[in-house]
Amino acid sequence: MSELTRWLLDSDPALRWQVERDITHQPAEVWEATRGRVAGEGFGARLLARQGADGMWGGGAFFPRGFDGTGAGQPWTATTWSLNSLREWGLDAEVLTGRETVELLEANCRWEYEGLPYWGGEVDVCINSWTLANGVWLGADVQGIADWFAEHQLADGGWNCEWVEGSTRSSFHSTLNALKGLLIHERATGKKNTRAAGEEYLLERKLYKRLSTNEPVAEWVSEFRSPFRWGYSVLNAADYFRESNRKDPRMAEAIEMIRRARQDDGTWLQAGRHPGEVWFETDVEAGEPSKWLTFYGIRVLEWWDS
Repeated sequence: MSELTRWLLDSDPALRWQVERDITHQPAEVWEATRGRVAGEGFGARLLARQGADGMWGGGAFFPRGFDGTGAGQPWTATTWSLNSLREWGLDAEVLTGRETVELLEANCRWEYEGLPYWGGEVDVCINSWTLANGVWLGADVQGIADWFAEHQLADGGWNCEWVEGSTRSSFHSTLNALKGLLIHERATGKKNTRAAGEEYLLERKLYKRLSTNEPVAEWVSEFRSPFRWGYSVLNAADYFRESNRKDPRMAEAIEMIRRARQDDGTWLQAGRHPGEVWFETDVEAGEPSKWLTFYGIRVLEWWDS
């Protein structure tokens, strides 16, 4: 076993089980046992301990109770962000359904936007994508949100959170987040949706370019940050296409960007955490080798090169 592999395996169970499954290709009984530890130790246990008796984290849906919009970034402590983390870390949904989380959020949690019911979603594409994914995971009735995506897909095939302000051009960030939620819904229900057109939006742009100029859309396409949060990067996008098992030659330039970012020791460096309050940190500071980003980078390249 290489030093790099040992370094990756020396991780919180939230990451370790994924390394065992996708990098070292251990038998299912090995990584499933590690995944089962997420609820009782490390990141998973610490975040579960923060859930309130009302089912929420931080007393709010997208922002914690009392957030006034000041300060750098945004808080990452509210319900939606906490559910996202637990789902991405592989927590068994039964841990939260056993706490009646779906019912508690239905009764107690309202969106900051017009006080809409939590499991009905609201008007923001990214918020709805995460609520769709979390609802599918926990068994909530979120079919209405899945239908909402078909109704709000833009003419170019993607989505934009700023459609409310009149935007008619899609966003890389919004489109990727929508695709992630729709993929989870499609796999759980077997119901085809409008995901293919959204994938084409990104692929036509080679995951990072403007159609009009063939130039990178912005510097953030090659800035790899962990956790991903809402942010777009070619690494985040490529990992989605790996998950959807769509290997398209139009991704080749983006894949090479990922490959070039790898350090001589096999790691990828943290570009910087998204600013804002957190319950606790789950990755390193800017400039340091990131186990999470290294895991994603290796996983994407092994899939692409296979």
